[in-house]
Amino acid sequence: MAYELPGGRGARRPRRLRGVLSVVAAGLFVCCVGAAGLGAWNYQHVRQSSGAARDAAEAFLQDVTSGDAGGAYDRLCVDTRERWSREEFERRLSVPPTITRYAVDDVTVASDQGQLRATATAELTRRSGVVDRREMPMVKDGDQWRVCGDPF
Repeated sequence: MAYELPGGRGARRPRRLRGVLSVVAAGLFVCCVGAAGLGAWNYQHVRQSSGAARDAAEAFLQDVTSGDAGGAYDRLCVDTRERWSREEFERRLSVPPTITRYAVDDVTVASDQGQLRATATAELTRRSGVVDRREMPMVKDGDQWRVCGDPF
């Protein structure tokens, strides 16, 4: 007659279950830390980009107000430059109501499928004294921000 020790088999099962649960918990911990790190990196990247996007919007508007149509044209994105020739852009820039002052109020940056995009909101003061609020979409092209769409 064989004797079975009470609790002999049952003692192994909780240890195995504990081991599996420990491995699962460690895996979840690594995933959570990785997700938090990726989120922090993305937040920092977008936050740093907003300053550069603001600088690019202000440089574009400075070129516009000073009458440097060539400089302003060079700050446009490829899509906008394909729609407007340099001559058309310069002609449009010289037609009233020209912009005499500007103030960039806000810049928001977002990542869209790995492509950084921004929207700069600016108050434009026309020669006539009319103040116009304008949103300028921007895209990051390499290491530079460029204005897209109709900047007028």
